[in-house]
Amino acid sequence: MFKGKSRFSAVALFFIVMAILSACSGTNSADTSASNNKSAGSASESQNSSSEPGSSSEQELSGTVKVQLIGSFSFEDTTDPVTGVTSKGVHVLKEEFEKQHPGVTVEFVLMGWDSYNEKTQTMLQSGAADVYQVPGIATFAEQGLLEPLQPYIEKDKFDLGIYLNGQVDGWRAMGPNDQEPEIYSLPFIGDARVLVYDKQLFDDWGVEYLSESPTIDEVLEKAAKMTGNNPKTGEQNYGLTFNGKDAADTVMNVNESLGGQWGTGFLWKGMKVEFASPTMIEAAEWLKEASQYAPEGVLVDQGSENFLKDNNNVAINLRVAPGFIDSIKTFGTQDRYQATLLFKHSEKGMGGMFAGSPFAIGTTSQNKDLAWEWLKFSGSEVFQKYMWEEQRSQSMPVLKAAADWESVKAEPQMDIILKQMSQLWAPRYPYRSGQPRYILSENVERILLGELSPAEGMKRAQEETESWLEGQQ
Repeated sequence: MFKGKSRFSAVALFFIVMAILSACSGTNSADTSASNNKSAGSASESQNSSSEPGSSSEQELSGTVKVQLIGSFSFEDTTDPVTGVTSKGVHVLKEEFEKQHPGVTVEFVLMGWDSYNEKTQTMLQSGAADVYQVPGIATFAEQGLLEPLQPYIEKDKFDLGIYLNGQVDGWRAMGPNDQEPEIYSLPFIGDARVLVYDKQLFDDWGVEYLSESPTIDEVLEKAAKMTGNNPKTGEQNYGLTFNGKDAADTVMNVNESLGGQWGTGFLWKGMKVEFASPTMIEAAEWLKEASQYAPEGVLVDQGSENFLKDNNNVAINLRVAPGFIDSIKTFGTQDRYQATLLFKHSEKGMGGMFAGSPFAIGTTSQNKDLAWEWLKFSGSEVFQKYMWEEQRSQSMPVLKAAADWESVKAEPQMDIILKQMSQLWAPRYPYRSGQPRYILSENVERILLGELSPAEGMKRAQEETESWLEGQQ
């Protein structure tokens, strides 16, 4: 993925990362002063970087652990200008971890999503942090930049059963010497997509609500019935909509419901995609047919801007992020909208793109044992409750225990979201970490625009991807 980068680009990215580190150091003055007050602990930092995983007991761990976070994280508390709600900053995590590990200092490297893979690559190579947020894990593991976690898991007998089904497997990756996907990270941010429908429009049209796990035939049949002039309001209604940018992911999800899969393999070398399979062609035909019940501007995300609001005109949305539970609370429409599960493979029981973020340890970390303690901490209920209560707009819980939290049970849609997170396709689609993702998206878009037939579009996607993969061998 990075072979085409020039030396100039690499140097430029290095200075960008150094600038980020300097800015974060200046912002988190509490971190700096804490480090100064614990100079004795910092001095022993390199001594605690052991060659054997977990060789130091928790009582002996000291020094500084640097944690990279990507997204809209803030060290200090912030107040949403729209809702007026104040969210606690990640200083809460720092304080809790340092309380659990006296003599340890946590420092954060906070960055946005712009060029995050390139910046993370530079940080990993330069040893700028110990713990990394790596949604693009496959690329880094393949280069040998991430520490394998199985030795740590076995040493501490760490129970992976605390996580929702598939959440650990979804992030498996392959290092340069691996024969199959291994564990290089632990999940800490959960994510998924769900179907959401407007119960009021279903009522207006006299159509039965969607089942909890609807079939593609059910969705298409009910969408057709609700496209036209609303019998009660007289306004134009549309049966469904979908995210135009994610149309290829919708096709893949429909393909799964038909018994298909994306392909086989994990690394570019030896990867086989099945974009031109009969089930993929049928899936593309399905979305093409379904698009006639969507607003005209669906491919550029127009026509369904009022979905989740009172003046909505679309009955079903095929792909909605879990943050919708906050939106309907803001709009006061909690009783109007209902989530259901994505389509899934009848035999494998999986369906939908795996998403979220895991934490990993860089091979250049100066304190791997302490970094491992942070990874375990990220799977604690304390950490996950913080993410749920303070960072809900960018994270869903990844623990099974979350289903019993009173704050989760108070959200009537969360049962569906947690179920969906437990049936996402795992390991995640590896083709999405490179050019095949864009090849498939482009050809699905051309099918929906009528430029290519489903068979022609899928054949082109297959051939173009195979040609690209040959260049990666």
